Amino acid sequence: MNNRVFNEWRDVSLDEAMGACLDLTEDHTFPTVARWRDLGGKVVGHFQVYFPEEIVHAAGMLPVKMRGGPVEPTRAEAHFGSYLCSIIKTALEGALSGAIKLDLFVSHPICDAARNLAAIWGRNFDHPCQILYLPQNPNSAHSATYLRGEYDRMRRVVEEVAGRRIEDDDLRRSIAVFNENRRLMRELYDIKRESPWLVRAEEAYALVAVGGMIPREEHNDLLQFVLPQLRARTTKEEDRIRVVFEGGFCEQPPLDMIRMLGRSCYVVDDDLLIGLRWILEDVPTEGDPLLNLARAYIDGSSYSPVQHDLRKPKEKMLLERVAAARADAVIVAAAKMCEPGLEEQVCYTYALDERDIPYFVTEFEENMTSFEHLELQVETFLENLLFA
Repeated sequence: MNNRVFNEWRDVSLDEAMGACLDLTEDHTFPTVARWRDLGGKVVGHFQVYFPEEIVHAAGMLPVKMRGGPVEPTRAEAHFGSYLCSIIKTALEGALSGAIKLDLFVSHPICDAARNLAAIWGRNFDHPCQILYLPQNPNSAHSATYLRGEYDRMRRVVEEVAGRRIEDDDLRRSIAVFNENRRLMRELYDIKRESPWLVRAEEAYALVAVGGMIPREEHNDLLQFVLPQLRARTTKEEDRIRVVFEGGFCEQPPLDMIRMLGRSCYVVDDDLLIGLRWILEDVPTEGDPLLNLARAYIDGSSYSPVQHDLRKPKEKMLLERVAAARADAVIVAAAKMCEPGLEEQVCYTYALDERDIPYFVTEFEENMTSFEHLELQVETFLENLLFA
C-alpha cells in the first residue's frame, strides 16, 4: 500500500514540519492509524518494549506501538487492580474507547502486570491477542534458534490475520526498510550528542514517536527531509549541563515533561522509546531473515530493565551511554508503580556514585499535568552543577 497517511509535514518549513510531528505525538486519537484503515489497511498493535515490526510490515500491515498516553482510563480501570503502572491501563483505554482499532494485538511478559495483558485484551475484543515470548536467557547457546522459532510462529499468526503468505523475500525487503529507518534514527541521536542545541528535546522525541504510528517508508521520508535541515540550523550553543535521561524504556513521560527538561539542560541521550531503536546495527538481508532478526535482537541490541542479559549489565550500559554522550549528569527516572524500572534505579545510582557522576532521581506518570515543583528541583540540581 503506497498511500500516505501523514502529509502535514510535507511542503512546509522545518519549524512547521516539527510542529506537525509534535501535534501527531500528542494526538491520542491516532489519526494516521485511522487513515490507514480508511485506505483498507490492517493494523497490528504491539505493547512495549520491543517487537520485530518487520514481520508485520512484510505482510502489508501497519505495526503500531501501543504507548499509552495522558488519558483517564475510565473504562480500563474496571479490568485491572489499583497498584499498577499507568500504561497498562491507558493502552487498553485507547482500544476500549474506539480511539484505535486493531486487527491483532501482541504483548510480552515483561513484568507481572504485562504478563496477563493479552488475556485481558482477549476477553474484550474479537481480534486475536497474542503473546510474543522473547528469550528469558539470551545467553543460552540455543536462544537464537528458539527465538527464530518464536518469530516463525508470529509470522504464521500475522499471515492468518493478513490473509496472505509472508515470503522470505518480503521479509528481506522489510528488513532493508527498517535498516534505513534505524540508520536515520541513529543519525538523529548523533545530532543530539554532537550538537544538542540544534534539536530541542521534545522535537527529537516526536521525530522518533511518529515512527510508531505511520508506515516506515513515510518515516524514512520524514527523517531524510528533517535531518539535513536540523544540521543547517544556526542556533547558538548555550552554557548548559549535558544530561542523559534514563527510565523511558516502557511507559513514556508526558511530552510537557520532556519540554521542561529541554528548557533546563541539553538531553544528549536517553532510552525513550528504546524499542523503536532496539537494534543497533543493520540486520543482514542475506540468508534466513527470521534467524537474522533473532540474532540481531540477542547480539546487536540495546538494553533495558526487562531484558536480562549477563553480557549487558544495566549499570555498565548506562555508564557507557553517559561516556559516549559526554554527559555531565544523569536523570534517573522511573514510571510510578514500574517494578523493573524502580529496581534498576538502585543499581544505577550505586554505579553513578562509584564514578562520582551527579544524578537526579525522580518518578513520572503519563497523565502528569503539573511540573512546576519538578522543574524547580531539576533547575536547582543543574544550577548546583553549573556553578560548582
